[in-house]
Amino acid sequence: MDVSVRQLRSFVAVAKLKSFTQAAALLHVAQPTLTVQIKGLEDTLRLRLFDRTPRSVELTRMGRELLPVLERILQDLDSVLLDVQDVALERRGVVRIAALPSFAAGALPGAIKQFRDIHPGVSFALKDVIASRVLAMVRSEEVDLGFTGGDTSFADIETVFSARDEMTVVYPQGHPIGEVARITASVLADYPLVLMDSGTSVRAVTDAAFNKAGLIPGPASEATYMMTAIGMVRAGIGLTILPASAREIAAEPSLRSRRINDPNFSRPVALIKKAGRTLPPLTQAFADFLAKHRKQLLTKDGVR
Repeated sequence: MDVSVRQLRSFVAVAKLKSFTQAAALLHVAQPTLTVQIKGLEDTLRLRLFDRTPRSVELTRMGRELLPVLERILQDLDSVLLDVQDVALERRGVVRIAALPSFAAGALPGAIKQFRDIHPGVSFALKDVIASRVLAMVRSEEVDLGFTGGDTSFADIETVFSARDEMTVVYPQGHPIGEVARITASVLADYPLVLMDSGTSVRAVTDAAFNKAGLIPGPASEATYMMTAIGMVRAGIGLTILPASAREIAAEPSLRSRRINDPNFSRPVALIKKAGRTLPPLTQAFADFLAKHRKQLLTKDGVR
């Protein structure tokens, strides 16, 4: 059935005003054009919708029954079109992003707050998951953006931007390692270490860096969460190795951190999306915002 929105608007206008002349003026069309729209709708529906005399226009019974239904359809359509326009003009939208826990709890909240100050109509669905899950969620389009570490060179994945997240050693104030001129893998191997769980990207970088140096340190303990590792350092169990972007380091004023003087102690990080997919306007704007502030994202201070 070929019914146009213009025909529906014409019908509702005539029905409410009970005048072809006034309805034509309201819709900014010539009266003959309006008459053709109504005639076309009646022909398509095979129903007479109006009883017309030289002095009046009245709805038929079927016209009266159709009026509230068609009014609701037009109201719903107008509401949807306004919502779409808000999205297109970056006034409203949901940014769906998955990120490594260190970024989800560290750098991203500050970036989200600053972005929302610019775009108050945006909301966020932030998933904190390990690197392999970030990749899987971007591939399945459960999220539009992913902040991850490790390899992202896949045909179905597009890298928005990439950077390096340097590793630091975290230690109690007054610890001897704070006086060492250069912190290397061999220096770290001399101390008990609290290493991250083997399933984390931080642990993968740490193990690879020690292997390249020909060292296999025996961890004094392991932790799944960075805050747990920080607590173990505070308790004197050992030192830990965390990304420079980890906000957890600043949560303990009694602890200090220093960059490790070895380029192997850094992890690649990247903002990714599914290849060939167009991002919603606000999501694209947030991706651009993160790309612009990428350097601040990889520090403890984050985006300001």
